[in-house]
Amino acid sequence: MGSLPQTGWIRATIPRGAYPSPVSLTTPIAPGEPLFWGDGLLARGLAEVRNDLDALSEPGFWVVIATFECQYTFARFDEVTRGPEGAQAMGWAPQALSWSSSLSQAEYMNGVEAIRENIARGQVYQTNLCRILSAPIDPAVDLFPLALHLATENPAPHSRYVRIPGMEIASASPERFLSRDGASILTTPIKGTATTPEQLLAKDNDENVMIVDLMRNDLGSICRTGSISVPRLLALETHPGLVHLVSDVRGELREAITWSEIFAATMPPGSVSGAPKSSALEIISALEPTPRGPYCGAIGWVHGERAELAVGIRTFWMEGDRKYLKFGTGAGITWGSDPQGEWAETELKAARLIALASGNEVASFS
Repeated sequence: MGSLPQTGWIRATIPRGAYPSPVSLTTPIAPGEPLFWGDGLLARGLAEVRNDLDALSEPGFWVVIATFECQYTFARFDEVTRGPEGAQAMGWAPQALSWSSSLSQAEYMNGVEAIRENIARGQVYQTNLCRILSAPIDPAVDLFPLALHLATENPAPHSRYVRIPGMEIASASPERFLSRDGASILTTPIKGTATTPEQLLAKDNDENVMIVDLMRNDLGSICRTGSISVPRLLALETHPGLVHLVSDVRGELREAITWSEIFAATMPPGSVSGAPKSSALEIISALEPTPRGPYCGAIGWVHGERAELAVGIRTFWMEGDRKYLKFGTGAGITWGSDPQGEWAETELKAARLIALASGNEVASFS
């Protein structure tokens, strides 16, 4: 495969000449072809698919799909280049889709109250409550044009596309889960969402700080003592139609740490689970009727001691028999949460992307 092009957080450490030549769309990408696209990389030539974490200790460029339920799929690709340039020319025709939600508005709001009751009893401080939207779709639909359409119309720093047997994902994720370069590891949780900075609440600040503490603990279990730092706390980031509060947590991994240990310490991502994580996961299991799958999991790549993994939010996917296009949306619930406001946040997060995919102009997916 040769040397891997440098991307994202790691890019600044490598001279520009280290990049391979960009691939052109004159090299056709066939519908249904196994593929990874993200971080300025295009990976083709699927060599193998595995489900064991030991795969990541073997050489190669491994695409990672980790579900929220901690089921892992690793796909090794033999050809990795920059690109594709000119990809925006591949158009997406919005599908006329009828969306349904795994939780109705009443069920979701009742779930918010149930979490608040658990907070009052001291069982949890924060829990992320999600629902899965689904719409019947032609199984032959190719989501790669959708991924490129999202990257143009809803640009996000961690946009991704993956297609392997049994799973296809088009993601416009704004959130880094893990970046690794040798011993250095970084996570960038997002907590706190509104349409304008003025609409952010004290609850949003509290929620972000809780998750920063959680991620400090997660990384602290695999990093050298004293190496954990928070170089950025409660920074304001603007994304299409939304603003977020974002923080960075950085550490230096202990010697000989394996990917199995890294995932065991950090999955599922803290920003989309809650604190304490074990208690939040029990509550999520009780309140959410549908598995989240790749939504709220981790999507990206690992190449030896380098990696770029995104949290699988703002993500469309098709799996199995491909009869449904799915999309997840959710909100972090704290004691200060208002059930109606949290439901509205789930609609806010979904509305723009659902409209780009299906032409829907309303945000009611109940």
